[in-house]
Amino acid sequence: MIPACSSFVGGRAFWHGAGDSGSSDVTLSASGSLTGTYLSSSCWPSSCRPTSGISSSVGTCSWYCEGSFNGSEKETMQVLNDRLASYLQKVRQLERENAQLESKIQEACQSQAATMCPDYQSYFRTIEELQQKAENARIVVHIDNAKLAADDFRTKYETELAMRQLVEADTSGLRRILDELTLCKADLEAQVESLKEELLCLKKNHEQEVSALRCQLGDRLNIEVDAAPPVDLNRLLEEMRCQYETVVESNLRDVEEWFNTQMQELNQQVATSSEQLQSYQSDIIDLRRTVNTLEIELQAQHSLRDSLESTLAETEGRYGTQLSQMQCLISNVESQLAEIRSDLERQNQEYQVLLDVRARLECEINTYRGLLESEDCKDILNYFYLLHLTPSKCSVNVS
Repeated sequence: MIPACSSFVGGRAFWHGAGDSGSSDVTLSASGSLTGTYLSSSCWPSSCRPTSGISSSVGTCSWYCEGSFNGSEKETMQVLNDRLASYLQKVRQLERENAQLESKIQEACQSQAATMCPDYQSYFRTIEELQQKAENARIVVHIDNAKLAADDFRTKYETELAMRQLVEADTSGLRRILDELTLCKADLEAQVESLKEELLCLKKNHEQEVSALRCQLGDRLNIEVDAAPPVDLNRLLEEMRCQYETVVESNLRDVEEWFNTQMQELNQQVATSSEQLQSYQSDIIDLRRTVNTLEIELQAQHSLRDSLESTLAETEGRYGTQLSQMQCLISNVESQLAEIRSDLERQNQEYQVLLDVRARLECEINTYRGLLESEDCKDILNYFYLLHLTPSKCSVNVS
């Protein structure tokens, strides 16, 4: 900000600032005092601020006579002190407002921290993740145990099924053997009956032959012939009959003994087969019960696996929903924090601007005070008075 022109009217010199939106009107009275209205802190450039012991340069200015000098240094200092007090009061008010805003921001952050617990949020997320991992691990362990149990039950079922098939095959083989033995027994009984009938037929034939021979030998003739001693036919017949009877009896005993031994062996086999059949039937019943139990347990394990899988899916969905909600909440909190940071930065910038204004005001006040207290001020006022008499454009260098 460089003063565009100055005027000297009625003993007062006026600096009219131009080049910016702010302006300042400072009046130098004839007695060497300064009066005026300050509108901007940047009206005096650093090259045009006169200070005691520091050379200053004043640019090309136009001076116009508008009256004589009036006012007093006390009034000027009072005005400057009042304006400084008003600016300081404004600065303090802005500082108080800034402190209030900072306290409100801190309260908002604390309340938001109390509601959201941002300090422990990471720990909570870690705990939730660990709990979810533990729950997933537990569910996986349950599923693995269920799979292992199902595999064991399936292996046992296959083993028992193979044993059942073997037992059924043995039972069917024993049944075939029993049928064969039954047929063999029937054949043997038929043979025994046929042998008995044959024996009866032989006895009848033998009796008939004996009776026929007796009838033939009934009428004997006593003929004496000088010959070899005759053969005793009766004795021979008796011997033959005895031989036949012994043969028949021995055959009958052999047949009866063979039949009895075969019947005993068959009965033993039938008894053993019946016992084995009963044991096999009981084993089959037990195996069926075991198979039914294993099937029930397998269905229960399948239902447990399905329920665990559904629980796992529900848990994953629930935790996914909670995670999305937490992410939305985190994004909202981050956006709020970004807004708060931007507000803080803006307020800090405003505060820095106010501090700069305050520093400039203090610097200008010190400059004014130095001008008022310096002895060169009277020379400047006298010079202004001379310029009042002869107005013209000039260039003034003050050292």
